[in-house]
Amino acid sequence: MNPASVKLWLAAPATALLLGATGCKQQNAAERLPLPVQTAMVKTIDVGNGAKYSASIVPYAQVTLSFQSAGYIASIRQVKSPSGGMRNIDQGDWVQKGTVLAVVRQQDYQDKVQQANAQLARSQAEYEKAKLSFDRVSALYATQSATKPDYDSAQAQLASTTASVSGAQAQLSEANVALAYCELRAPFNGWVVSRNVDLGSLVGPATNGFTLADTQSVKAVFGVPDTSISRVRLSQHLAITTDAFPQPFAGRVSAISPAADPKSRVFSVEVTIPNPHDRLKSGMIASLVLNGAQLPQSVLAVPLAAVIRDPGTANGFAVMIAEPGGDPRTARLRAVELGDIYGNMIAAKGGLNPGESVITTGVGLIKSGDKVRVIQ
Repeated sequence: MNPASVKLWLAAPATALLLGATGCKQQNAAERLPLPVQTAMVKTIDVGNGAKYSASIVPYAQVTLSFQSAGYIASIRQVKSPSGGMRNIDQGDWVQKGTVLAVVRQQDYQDKVQQANAQLARSQAEYEKAKLSFDRVSALYATQSATKPDYDSAQAQLASTTASVSGAQAQLSEANVALAYCELRAPFNGWVVSRNVDLGSLVGPATNGFTLADTQSVKAVFGVPDTSISRVRLSQHLAITTDAFPQPFAGRVSAISPAADPKSRVFSVEVTIPNPHDRLKSGMIASLVLNGAQLPQSVLAVPLAAVIRDPGTANGFAVMIAEPGGDPRTARLRAVELGDIYGNMIAAKGGLNPGESVITTGVGLIKSGDKVRVIQ
């Protein structure tokens, strides 16, 4: 075998391994699942409309109630069932402040209270004995009938028993508190959002039992860009509209975030709305218009969440288009020239057409040409 043939024969396995590795990489790339994303339509905003903001309705207060005393659930509050009889309190039920929602088995904690009471009684008896002894020794010491060591010993015994009584009182107080915490009570009037325990469940100090929401007032939460934040002030009156009700709801600005969100670059604003008849539900979508803002002309706009930095241009911006047809769809980078911000939308002066789908979630995790699956 000549040297050239030897070299060719030695190189063949390496070449085969290289081709096999390349094939595996290509196969892995081909098998990569498409990333789930959400999209929004590129649309035209009509002339003369106010800068409309989309807001989410959330409860005025929502808390998760956790148990502090550990043990097995002995009872859960019973309410009337629509079909007759009684049932455990559950999601959608209204409760008053102070209502006992669930009770942990109390026998162990009652025993600890009795033990603490017995210890307190014993300490008080020892204190009374030490007090009588000190009084006698003190009287004898005053007439020089008792020595100084006897007096000091009686005084030390009295101080020790006094401390024992204080310690026993603290233990009794702690035992009573633990017994009281066997009952999980509603801290305010509200609706039960969720119940996470059942009769016989073993709970601990960090176990979430119930989630309670106060909707006597609700909050409409929305984001405002820095170009419009100067037109929002605390106690400002705003009209909130929803698709569920024809009439608007009156609210007041109750909170303005002091800093913009690092991702969306908008300031969070909360509008508190009285809701005595419980018409506004948590999770509803509402809209509002800030006073005085009018759009100059019809403009093509996309959501702020769809805009990313153009990797090919130093100071440019772009969006990811979900190309139509088939599932999965292909994401394509499209450079755009941005205009003014109107609410949650931003004008796109070039590069887009009405009706195209732009990716709004997961846009930072994909590259042009990647396969994506649009979810609703």
